[in-house]
Amino acid sequence: MKEQLAKIRAEALSAFENVRDAAALDELRVRYLGKKGELTAVLKQMGRLSAEERPAMGQLANEVRAALENALDTASKKMEEAALSAKLKAETVDVTIPGRQVQVGRRHPMNTALDEMKEIFTGMGFTVLDGPEIELSELNFDRLNAGEGHPSRDWSDTFYFDTDERVMLRSQTSPMQVRAMDTLPLPIRMIAPGRVYRKDEVDATHSPMFHQVEGMVIDKGVTMADLKGTLATVAQRLYGPDTKTRFRPHHFPFTEPSCEMDVQCHKCGGAGCPTCKGEGWIELLGAGMIHPRVLEMAGIDPNEWSGWAFGFGLDRLAMLRYKIDDVRLIFENDVRFLEQF
Repeated sequence: MKEQLAKIRAEALSAFENVRDAAALDELRVRYLGKKGELTAVLKQMGRLSAEERPAMGQLANEVRAALENALDTASKKMEEAALSAKLKAETVDVTIPGRQVQVGRRHPMNTALDEMKEIFTGMGFTVLDGPEIELSELNFDRLNAGEGHPSRDWSDTFYFDTDERVMLRSQTSPMQVRAMDTLPLPIRMIAPGRVYRKDEVDATHSPMFHQVEGMVIDKGVTMADLKGTLATVAQRLYGPDTKTRFRPHHFPFTEPSCEMDVQCHKCGGAGCPTCKGEGWIELLGAGMIHPRVLEMAGIDPNEWSGWAFGFGLDRLAMLRYKIDDVRLIFENDVRFLEQF
């Protein structure tokens, strides 16, 4: 047995010293120190020895095991050091080489316009609300007084998820006005910005996905004069104190009376051009006094409370703000376009 232990020690130490990779080192560990290894096989023969021989052989076997474990640990550390050295060499950075210029991004013009809108309205005491883009037609239409048969509910205008026309991509952020009436205490001053979806043909001023900002005020004694004064002030804050606006009668089921507000075309100054389709004016938003029936559906007494609401396209607002003549530029993510802002 003594000769076997000496032979195992000599072979193992030589093998550990000359091993070159981790897989081979692990094989050597199993071969010599594993449960079924050569050293374990020798130790199983201890039972054959006499009582006088066992202590000496046991001590020798422990010495051999300790020597092999030390050799294994030394070989493992050498491999770790060699791997670290190779990694450092491969990842060496030449600090004399000029660095790469880092491109700094810019805020999208539409987000800048939205931030301006939020600042204007929060300064007037409005709260900014956010809501889901997948909406119920009940909130998008029914609670806004647009009943069955209204043209905006047609499949040619709206993206529905089911044949029952119950779930849809919201076509306006107006459902947030309904949610506000259902959840917020009176009086209410809120705006709701967000993405909306309609089946519009793509052209210089239309897109099937665009952004809206809608707002609502409900209080006692609110009149059409408050609406016009507020929206005219917003236009002047956005485009300058000399901004010209006009209000035209219109019809929306959510409001009565209703109107649309235009701003004079930034491109032609009112003379007429392709951007304003020759009219000299660009429609900015729709607005009006909240219909009494809408207030009643929210449990609000129209004899005690009144209100007004508005909604406009944020993309079109950004076009006017930055004199962009084609809405498609906003969505194309062309770096050459974005770098101008």
